[in-house]
Amino acid sequence: MNDDVVRNKLYNEFIKPTTQKKNFIGVEIEIPIINLDKRAVDFDIVHKVTERFQNEYLDFKTDGIDFDGNVFSLKNPKTDDIVCYDCSYNNIEFAMGKEKDLFSINGRFSDYYSFVKESLEEYNHTLTGMGINPYRKYNLNYPIPSERYLMLYHHLKSAGSYTDVPMYFHKYPEYGMFSSASQVQLDVYKDDLVKTINVFSKIEPIKALLFSNSVFYEENRNITCFRDSLWEYSTHGVNPHNIGGYDVDFKDIDDLQAYLESLNIYCVMRDGAYINFPSMNLLDYFKQEYVRGEIYCNGEYRNIDIRPCVDDIKYLRPFKFINLTFRGTVEFRSICTQPIRDSMCVAAFHLGLKDKLDELEYIIDNDDVIYHKGYTAGELRKLLVQYEIPSFIDKKDICNLSKDIVDLARDGLKERGIGEEIFLKALYDRIKKHTNPGKEIITSLNNGIKLENIIEDYGKLDLY
Repeated sequence: MNDDVVRNKLYNEFIKPTTQKKNFIGVEIEIPIINLDKRAVDFDIVHKVTERFQNEYLDFKTDGIDFDGNVFSLKNPKTDDIVCYDCSYNNIEFAMGKEKDLFSINGRFSDYYSFVKESLEEYNHTLTGMGINPYRKYNLNYPIPSERYLMLYHHLKSAGSYTDVPMYFHKYPEYGMFSSASQVQLDVYKDDLVKTINVFSKIEPIKALLFSNSVFYEENRNITCFRDSLWEYSTHGVNPHNIGGYDVDFKDIDDLQAYLESLNIYCVMRDGAYINFPSMNLLDYFKQEYVRGEIYCNGEYRNIDIRPCVDDIKYLRPFKFINLTFRGTVEFRSICTQPIRDSMCVAAFHLGLKDKLDELEYIIDNDDVIYHKGYTAGELRKLLVQYEIPSFIDKKDICNLSKDIVDLARDGLKERGIGEEIFLKALYDRIKKHTNPGKEIITSLNNGIKLENIIEDYGKLDLY
């Protein structure tokens, strides 16, 4: 297939949707489910709670049924809110339909969350705001038996077949079943697209310092955001361009387009069924006459040859810290699920900074606390997800830098005139205490506080 055909399709799918001026907010919050009996999450209980939710919220319609006949996704067509399970029935997701303000999103999220949590607690299960399920060792890490999640798990389990890539693979292909994120989607106009990605990429280290909340506590009590490593050292990271941040500055849309062309693709659909194949460069994929893949059929995988077609671009699935989507939005996805009472601080932070790019760029360009010391943004993020930050970084100075950035977000929210800056309170508390939720978990465990107490605390909901 001609490269120009692929390039035009990429542009039309990823760049062209940003030519419409919109100003909506989308929020997705994944939350681990926990069996307080310290046994595996009982999926029968999960299915009962799903049914109870649908009976309570009658506007929600069935949006996904697994191969066993169980509902794994519900959608409200009036609000576009989706309540579903992500990767497995150990992880629930509240994907809120787009809105103009955070209070509307927070109100509905709080309502759904409270109902599900209270329903689960009748069976001694609960929800909590952590980026790694603290009871993961008890759980059955089975993917939801559906096309997408079986495909995804099959891809992640295929690490052993990549014998010629210069990387190390971790031993947790099921990590999607015990890790949870808080994601934000914002409408960004085409003229601001390159600058948005460039500038926001440079504050990934500060975001790590403010938001880290995924402690792999049985294996590592030195890293506050272990989720980064789980993505990087999986088959998603075979091509490092598919994960992590952007350690380059894009000059223009053509530069950004070239980056999209450098991504890998690893799955497509044919006749409603997913097909996996070894992760390969997008342009290389379209040069093939046929690609040998695997398809799930009657409980097993079999080989199948497929002919690439240009519409396969819609199955391109990078997992960058900052992603372009087919909706014309920029998705920020590097942040762990937060303690539930602080859930909206993620969206508030990004929303407040979205229209403050010039001021944010000025702060970063003139910074000498973490930048201009020989480190890239990606390297700095790896350093700042550690429990103890490196000695070359002054703790007081980096807290001041963090505060300057959060102050800028506050200013952006104040200019909206709605009062959404209230959602930044948690970040100011963290800056004042030189901490974040992941550090708090590690400190608490080191001080002998029971994990059960942390689970309860991080699951509490504060109403605004």
